[in-house]
Amino acid sequence: MELLNPVIKGSLANSSMIRRMFEAGIELKKKYGADKVYDFSLGNPDLPPPPQVKEALAEIAQSADKPFSIGYMPNAGYPALREKLAQVVSKEQGMECSADDLIITCGAAGGLNVFFHTVLSPGDEVLAPSPYFVEYNFYAQNHGGKLVPVPSKDLTFELDIEAFRKAINEKTRAIIINSPNNPTGAIYSKSELDALAAVVNEAEEKYDRVIYILSDEPYRILNFDGAELPSTFAAFRHSAVIGSFSKNLSLAGERLGYIAISPKIANRSELAAGLIMSNRILGFVNAPALGQQILLRCLDCGIDLEIYRRRRDAMAEVLRNAGFEFTLPRGAFYFFVKSPCADEQKMVDALLEEQILVVPGRGFGCPGYIRIAFCVEDKVIINSRDGFARAAKKLGI
Repeated sequence: MELLNPVIKGSLANSSMIRRMFEAGIELKKKYGADKVYDFSLGNPDLPPPPQVKEALAEIAQSADKPFSIGYMPNAGYPALREKLAQVVSKEQGMECSADDLIITCGAAGGLNVFFHTVLSPGDEVLAPSPYFVEYNFYAQNHGGKLVPVPSKDLTFELDIEAFRKAINEKTRAIIINSPNNPTGAIYSKSELDALAAVVNEAEEKYDRVIYILSDEPYRILNFDGAELPSTFAAFRHSAVIGSFSKNLSLAGERLGYIAISPKIANRSELAAGLIMSNRILGFVNAPALGQQILLRCLDCGIDLEIYRRRRDAMAEVLRNAGFEFTLPRGAFYFFVKSPCADEQKMVDALLEEQILVVPGRGFGCPGYIRIAFCVEDKVIINSRDGFARAAKKLGI
């Protein structure tokens, strides 16, 4: 007798390679000791939250004995938080965003699922430049959609506009743009977004169909070289920004995110109402009350970007000295390194022999590469140097 929904059963069979490598790391640490294993598999922010978060928790605790202090709120989130966050998004996007255009969600993952539940019909296609965050495929499938990877330019990972032109068709409903990008660290330029917008506008007219651009921005703060982060709202007619506070406040486990709808969308109040309804009926109901109250007090705080910048530069030196080929990431906390072998699993295995854990690129829809997450202690990066060099030698570099 079948125990599982066939879709879930298939998803388990193709479950995230990131998690597999992370779990393998746990076993290696038991065998060799934590200080002899160099785990670059999971993008888990390791910095503590800013001190203001602890202060906020103490303040919230003082008021916890009041009625409704941690109770239900409107499904879109606390009005005061939505107002404050709308001001932040307006500044980032260079365009006015009101609290009515903003919904607090259970992380960016929750936000993407809410959006897809609201706009996708069975058979609709969601495009994403590859490599892409591994869970996008599942999020689209959750709501009857199909993820269609669109290859990016090799090694630089710039958007391939002609590839998008060929991929968009009458079934296209949404395009996910993740910048700064997981897994490549790429930041898309204004010229890239403008070129994509021209293609999307042409397709919307041709197919008489709205195509939503979803800018997935949990890594927005991790912009190491001051690169321009162009406005999604300005570039596209039908867009939304989806963000979270897992990285900039190191609150990954608190599951705090948001959807901000572009003011350029006609009848956006109908879209907002649909998103709020989806937030409720998917079972989230609303983002956690404690997390929202922390965020209300700490929205203008953040982690020390310099720590991640230092780690990026140290990781680059390790890889460069070993002879590996890569493009220096401008954002996020990942390197996407080209494998010297056509099958990148050989590179993964060679590194695993040195107790170095990385994730094969095929898990991100891009074989021939590996992903390295450098959100680890400085000593892990430094102490992995010899292991990377030995692996490179085994691979003939």
